[in-house]
Formats: sequence, C-alpha cells, structure tokens
Amino acid sequence: MRTDIVHIGAGELTYEIRNIVNVGEKLQEYGIKTHWENIGDPIAKGERIPKWMKEIVAELVMDDTTYGYSPTRGMLETRKFIADRRNKRGGAQIGPNDILFFNGLGDAITKIFGFLRRTARVVVPTPSYTTHSSAEAAHCGDRPVTYKLDPENHWYPDLDDLEKRIKYNPAVAGILIINPDNPTGAVYPESILRGMIDIARRYDLFIICDEVYHNIVYNGQKTPPISDIVGDVPAIAMRGISKEMPWPGSRCGWIEVYNGHRDPMFEKYTQSILNSKMVEVCSTTLPQRAYPRIISHPEYQNYLDERIRRYEKYSNIAYETLKQIDGVIVNRTNGAFYMSVAFQEGVLTHKQTLEIENSQVRAEIERLVSADNVSLDKRFVYYLLGATGICVVPLSSFATSMQGFRVTLLERYEDDFRMVFTTIAESIRKYLAS
Repeated sequence: MRTDIVHIGAGELTYEIRNIVNVGEKLQEYGIKTHWENIGDPIAKGERIPKWMKEIVAELVMDDTTYGYSPTRGMLETRKFIADRRNKRGGAQIGPNDILFFNGLGDAITKIFGFLRRTARVVVPTPSYTTHSSAEAAHCGDRPVTYKLDPENHWYPDLDDLEKRIKYNPAVAGILIINPDNPTGAVYPESILRGMIDIARRYDLFIICDEVYHNIVYNGQKTPPISDIVGDVPAIAMRGISKEMPWPGSRCGWIEVYNGHRDPMFEKYTQSILNSKMVEVCSTTLPQRAYPRIISHPEYQNYLDERIRRYEKYSNIAYETLKQIDGVIVNRTNGAFYMSVAFQEGVLTHKQTLEIENSQVRAEIERLVSADNVSLDKRFVYYLLGATGICVVPLSSFATSMQGFRVTLLERYEDDFRMVFTTIAESIRKYLAS
C-alpha cells in the first residue's frame, strides 16, 4: 500500500493460549484425541451450571428490557449493588459512577492500556497473562517492561526487582498486579501487596489490579482485595463473572476506580476510558441484570464452595504428581485454576523427543519443531501434544524467558484429571532422559 497502515504495536499482539489450538485441531485430523488443558474455560471442561442460575437468566430473557441498551457505565442498579458490597468491607470507598462495565475484561484491558499516553509504561509481572502483556506492549510498540515472579518463592513478586524496574525507568507510570495470578496460580499475602502499594506511593504511580479470580482461593490461603489496603493510591481493580459464576460467554466484566479524584491526571485518564465507552454506547445488558440476583441467591455460595473444594483437591493431586520430578520447579496452586511448571535452567535441549506412533502426527511435529524460532519449552509442548494429545501452553509465551508450561485444573472428572497429570509426569521424565 502507498502508506504503512500497520499499528506500531501490531507485532506485540500474540495469544499462544489459542494459537496452540490450531496445532491441536490439525493433529485431530490425523486421529489424535486431544485433551484441551490450554484455556481457562470451565464450561468447555464440563462445568455444570445449576438449574436455579439458569432459571434466573431464563426469567430475565423473557423481560423485554434486557434486549435494550444499558447506560454507558452499566446498569445503575448493578453498579449500586457492587459499590454497596465493596463499601461494607471498609477500605477505599466507591460510588456507582466509579464503576464501568465492559464487554469482558479483554475489552477493559484493551481500553486501559490503549488510552495511556504512548510513552507511559505499566510494569507487568513475568510471567504475565498474555492479554495484559500484549496490550501493554502494543500500546507503545515495544516489549513489555516486567518485574519477576519468583518460582523459588511460591511465584511471589520480587519486590526488589520491581522497585529497580521503576527506579531506573522514569517512563513507568503504573504497576500491574494479577491476584490470584494467571498463569501461576499464586495467591499473594497481604505483606506482598502492601509492599507493592508502598512502592507505588513512593514513586507516584497508579495500580491496576486484576482480581477476576479473587473469590477462588483455597489451601488455607487468604488475600485482601486491593480496595482494602490501597489507602490513597490511585488504582483500578478489574472484576468479572467469566470465571467465578462461571459465564465466560456473557462477555461481562467491569473496573472499579479507587481514589479517582485525588490526582487530576489520573482522573483525566479514567475519564478518557469512559469517553471511549460512550462511543460504543454500552456493554452487555443481560449479564449485568443477572449478576445481583445470582450473587444474592441462597445457593450461590454453596455452588462456588463446591467448585473451590474441587480445585483445591486437584491442585494437591497435581502438585504431588509433579513435585518429585528432577529438572522442574513446581509450586502448589492456591488460587484460580492454573499451574505453571518451570524447567530448571539447562535441562532442555533441541535434541530431546517423545515417541510418536502415528507417522502423520510425527511428521507434523517434526516440521513444527524444526523452525528456527521455536523455543525449547514450545518444543516440549509440541512433542507432548503429538505423543499424548495433551494440549498445554508454553510458559515462554507469557512474557517470560523462563521455560516451562501452564496447565489448567479444570478437568471435571477426577479419573481423567489424574490420567492427564500422570501422563504429563511420565512424559517429562521420558523427554528429559531422551
């Protein structure tokens, strides 16, 4: 074309969580049965939505008003419901106008990073959920600025590393926190969060805290919402219903803005995000109408608790299955429903393989791993997929130089879950020994 039409950050937009699906679907054509352990969709893994929840949605579907626009910020009654629940906890207080709904948190992430000044950076964790790291990198057309999560310390943030990334990079304007974390499944203690807030306060930064998994915590762990301890630091919390209810197909998430009027520049920035939503008119109406009724239903907490108990049980099965393998670093998942396994430095090579009986599958995997840019952990992921049909995501696709993989804890049936993790463990041993 006569002029360059490609956005400066187009090359930073990657999403290996779904890219690996293309490989899995190709192998299915050759007769491979695939176990999709790559994406955090409870529904796809067989989660059963209770009848009472469906009845609430069905009743609302019969109401003509659910087919209309919602206000730009979101349904007022739902925003009041959220604000009242939040304010009863104490901490930072918000009103309905401090809440803004989006078509899923992916939409929110795009807006939050996209409306930053191009030269302003948000330091993100490494490893980091791809939607965050890609959106932050794309808005400025450069690689993400990252701080370390330490696999030798429960995947907790390295606060010294975080401060160095901020101190020596004056372009950093904000800190991203994902708690509970995706992709690692870590849950941050209050002391860690307070340390991060203190850094933000001392360097005059704002905080973005993705808390979409905040109500899915187990193994005796506790973590406060950022609103409880943020004090006077400007902050944005991200919430949604896709994982907790779960209702990912609703595309319904929201942000809560704390201390939005304390800093004129932060206030102008958050207003620009609202203005962008005005152009779109509104976000999804039906799930906003359903949210207060579902959350307030007497069976809701019992339903959520049952799922949490299952994730806790599975997190321990996965940990006990993988922890004794030489060459890997494994941490127990304490929140959300992911586990990240890191290979120790130097144990992976470009010569390791797994036996693949199907000749067509073997030829396809060998073609994929022969590419010059294939990372060592992606090579393992490809061989695991070809040899066993188990689809996981290479850890290096989560904005990190660490090699490993992320796997979910979502398999609905325990026998299948144990089979998947036993197979992964056996495959790691065989691969490292090859």
